[in-house]
Amino acid sequence: MDFDAYARTAVDLVNAEVSDLAALRALFTDEQGWMREEVAEKDVAVFRRAQRRLRDVFEYGTSGRDAEAVTELNSLLEVYPVQPRISGHDAADWHMHVTSRGSSVSSEYLAGAAWGLSVWLCEYGSARFGICADERCGNVYLDTSSNNCRRFCSERCATRSHVAAHRARKRAELAGSASLREAIAL
Repeated sequence: MDFDAYARTAVDLVNAEVSDLAALRALFTDEQGWMREEVAEKDVAVFRRAQRRLRDVFEYGTSGRDAEAVTELNSLLEVYPVQPRISGHDAADWHMHVTSRGSSVSSEYLAGAAWGLSVWLCEYGSARFGICADERCGNVYLDTSSNNCRRFCSERCATRSHVAAHRARKRAELAGSASLREAIAL
């Protein structure tokens, strides 16, 4: 099983717009096409609640509140239990699913997300959970950098934030220069 992929599903959900069924369907990748087809209106509220709870896990982790992150993940694992099973159509296609056959889309997706994030926390620690440092963003991410120094969810946010900081410094320099000229003129 690719636990990192399951952990990324948690990130994808937290960062997704889940306002209605169409938005929820947009969350699913091509590999999860069957989920896109089977998800129902009743799943929207389930995904929204889980989205808030998973965001809490990231907030706990980024603020050093590991025990609270673990408590929330354990609670999610109780609500969305992992029941592994082997699935496939022939000997070359065997793969693992995290829930029993016939589980709902929300059970399958959220069990995987909770399980993957739990494995990630045990493997790398909650210090590897991140919330984008760009104030306009707020997306979460998993820090895969070699020295745990990532601060932004994407290069786009990093660039936007650095450009904004640069422009603010330039404005401050110009304002400081103007004040100095005024003081000298007096």
